[in-house]
Amino acid sequence: MLKIYFCGSISGGRAYAERYREIIRFLKSFGQVPTEHIGDNNLTDTGGEAFSDNEIYERDMNWLNTADLVVAEVTVPSIGVGFEIGCAVALNKPVLALFDANGRYRLSAMISGNGRITNRSYRNIHEVEIFLKEFISLHDGDRIPGS
Repeated sequence: MLKIYFCGSISGGRAYAERYREIIRFLKSFGQVPTEHIGDNNLTDTGGEAFSDNEIYERDMNWLNTADLVVAEVTVPSIGVGFEIGCAVALNKPVLALFDANGRYRLSAMISGNGRITNRSYRNIHEVEIFLKEFISLHDGDRIPGS
């Protein structure tokens, strides 16, 4: 089963939590998303997990190491998401960075300028779903129903 590591801002702000839920819901139709808690309403910018920082780091790095693909919603700036993307690139994982073109932030050049990251700006959830399907098809098309 395809393992998709999804990342989005927690400590940097939860303004896109609903969008994370929509993305995660769509990703789950293609495989397992061990980080689906990123879309949880109970997760706040101060955390909300019943684990120590070290336990969260170890757990998430294990998930990242075993992931087939990484999808990051990068509209809300986040040190953690940037770190996860950097690790994924170092591990030679395919990375898709999704950025809301309607948002108030500017995407970091460290993401947009990295040729090893697939960057897509979107205007609505329909475009996100198209980009996700294209990305997954490109990197693991044999696992997509109907491909």
